[in-house]
Amino acid sequence: MAILFIVVALVFMIYLLLVRPRQRQLRKQQNQMDALQLGDEIVTAGGIYGTVRRLDEDEVRVEIAPELEVRVARRAIAGVLTEHEQQSKPAELELGEEATPEAEQAAPEAEQPSPELEQQPVQERGQDRG
Repeated sequence: MAILFIVVALVFMIYLLLVRPRQRQLRKQQNQMDALQLGDEIVTAGGIYGTVRRLDEDEVRVEIAPELEVRVARRAIAGVLTEHEQQSKPAELELGEEATPEAEQAAPEAEQPSPELEQQPVQERGQDRG
């Protein structure tokens, strides 16, 4: 009887530590894909950052540089970097936790890239060669 109790307890611990967090992660990723909109900043599973320009059923057109679009499978999108206004509480909160005004004020704002970095001209290929 004691062995049966230990086996049941171990199965329950495996469920809590492995299965449930994975289900929560999959649900969060599916919600992000459902809420994907034109103009959203995304990152692909390969580490490519870009902006959504067109949404199709199974693929997305992503602009990764000015006038350069790539075709990406929806399932290859690892995350959406754009936060939508409809989110009422921070994503860091676990199920059942409440957002407090102190926690919302303490959350750092997203850092914007420096404008001078965006203004630097790109050197043409072969320009440095003599």
